[in-house]
Amino acid sequence: MIRAAIPADHATIIDVWELSVRATHHFLPEEYLQEIKTLLPGILPQVPVYVYTDDKDAIKGFSGVAEGKIEMLFIHPGSRGQGIGRMLADYCIHTLHADKVDVNEQNEQAVGFYEKIGFHVTGRQELDGQGRPFPLLQMEYRG
Repeated sequence: MIRAAIPADHATIIDVWELSVRATHHFLPEEYLQEIKTLLPGILPQVPVYVYTDDKDAIKGFSGVAEGKIEMLFIHPGSRGQGIGRMLADYCIHTLHADKVDVNEQNEQAVGFYEKIGFHVTGRQELDGQGRPFPLLQMEYRG
């Protein structure tokens, strides 16, 4: 089930984020991962976040959309390969009308995922959102 996140979900969302990043973002140094993690409590209330939960309301993944752009989509590593990412992406695209996403170029799994579901690279920037040298690919949904 996909539902809007509530403030009580934030700690679990941050835990899922960290586990997911550790499983997929091997290029990020530990200190940078921790720096981003400290920013999340301030970011989560500013972005509409939606969680995918199992039948016991355990959060298995989440996404966030702002201004027509998927700002985050992370899946608990133990729940990968179950279609949760696709369900969240479809929700972002078709319900929240998001047609853009920025993806770390070095996260080849994510780039492949978005290409598989209909996104195409439209641009590239050398620095990430924090001004660090982790290039981002701008992608747009074309169905």
